[in-house]
Amino acid sequence: MKNIRTLSLIHSIIVCAVCTGAFFYSIAEGAGTYSVNDPSKTLLGVVQTYKTTDNDTLLDVARLFGIGYNAITEANPAVDPWVPAEGIAITIPTQWIVPELLDDGILINLAEMRLYSFFSSNGHKFVKAYPIGIGREGFNSPEGLFRITGKIENPAWRPTKRMRDENPDLDPIIPPGEDNPLGDYWLQLSIPSYGIHGTNKPYSVGRRISSGCIRLYPEDIEELYSYAKVKTTVKIINEPVKATRYNDMVYIEVHANGFNIEELAAKALKQLSGKDLLKFVDPKLLKSAIDDATGLPTIISR
Repeated sequence: MKNIRTLSLIHSIIVCAVCTGAFFYSIAEGAGTYSVNDPSKTLLGVVQTYKTTDNDTLLDVARLFGIGYNAITEANPAVDPWVPAEGIAITIPTQWIVPELLDDGILINLAEMRLYSFFSSNGHKFVKAYPIGIGREGFNSPEGLFRITGKIENPAWRPTKRMRDENPDLDPIIPPGEDNPLGDYWLQLSIPSYGIHGTNKPYSVGRRISSGCIRLYPEDIEELYSYAKVKTTVKIINEPVKATRYNDMVYIEVHANGFNIEELAAKALKQLSGKDLLKFVDPKLLKSAIDDATGLPTIISR
């Protein structure tokens, strides 16, 4: 796919104003803005489709729609992510269940590799969703309640001793630029050495690949950085199963991401029981949703 930034701009054309016009949302971007005024409505967005062209990879398509590598491969398990056939319909998973509603601040769900940013305007509550890359195995991103303690534009990168031991060719300080893995923006968290930042390898978003930090597409971190404030709360969870009720139907969203079937089943039962939804569920549909783990909100009602 040629010129991702141009295509992204085309897909970002504003189509609707919310409230007095202070905020807008895009119907074609994963990182759209959604109203969360009604706490009972936690199913956001719509699933879309895209027909591949000769030059596409699933990574290109994922970035075009503001989703990560994990999301598009989970939703299209039979498609080669590097060489998809031309002219096939790709499922675009731009619908999700918000795991938890915050009054404001940032919620990161490691299991789905997604960051939710909550904010208010003119008395109305909104959320934006961004795909993220997280810590690889052995370097898990931290869970817990944190704050943003600092903001740095064009940060320098200082590799740790472990990183330099593993790669002796690394310089003690990597200045801003195309070789800097932090990208152009850094949001420092209230835990030493961890932050939310950009990347010089955009196709790493939606993967377990970092040393524990949270990375975003360059265009997404630029936007988040523009309005995120020091002292903003950042809550990091690791919830692979989410459930909700919408239009009298029960939905579940399952992300495997290192969890086995038994763990996913136990978490699904806990979610559904805790929300008093289990009595409406078809056991066969629930089992199928857990086995498939597509990352798509799936109806499991009787």
